[in-house]
Formats: sequence, structure tokens, C-alpha cells
Amino acid sequence: MSQPPWVAFLGLAARARKLVTGEELVLKEVRRGSVRLILLSADAAEQTKKKVLDKCSYYNVPVRLVADRRTLGQAIGKAERVVIALTDEGFAKKMTALLDQ
Repeated sequence: MSQPPWVAFLGLAARARKLVTGEELVLKEVRRGSVRLILLSADAAEQTKKKVLDKCSYYNVPVRLVADRRTLGQAIGKAERVVIALTDEGFAKKMTALLDQ
């Protein structure tokens, strides 16, 4: 089973240091206005989803729901991740295109 193209692309963004992971850090960056796209795992806790979605809608940050926390973590070579923020406009645009195919 091959991974979807966005997974490899997320790994690239991680190596380029164009992302932030972890709920607290992500929300802090959203408030600072440095986030271009949020990837939220579909299996995140309801409370976490609500917090992230509310914050993103307030600050007009686009959010995409993706497979699950394991896929998100593996993509960046880490343990499970529930939320990842892309901080680079170029990476965010390309990621959005890959996810919306």
C-alpha cells in the first residue's frame, strides 16, 4: 500500500523546518499569524478538534482533516501527531492542492 503524495510532501516540509507540531505550539503560532495551513487528524479528541477549529476559524487559517494521528506522525518521522501547522505559504498551497485532488 503506497502512501498518498501529501504524506511524502509533509516529510519534505518537516525537513525544511516549515512546520510546527503539537497542539499548544500550533495554537500559539496561529495567534501569532504565522500559520498558513493546519492539518488535523480525523481521530483527534473532540475537544482538541473544537479548540483547533474555533481558533482557526477566528484567525482565518484553513484546516484540512487528514487520515489519522499515526499517518501524521510517520510523515514527519515522529510519534503520533494530532495537529500540524504549515508555516510556509508555498508549502501550504502545494499541500492544499495535494489534499484537494
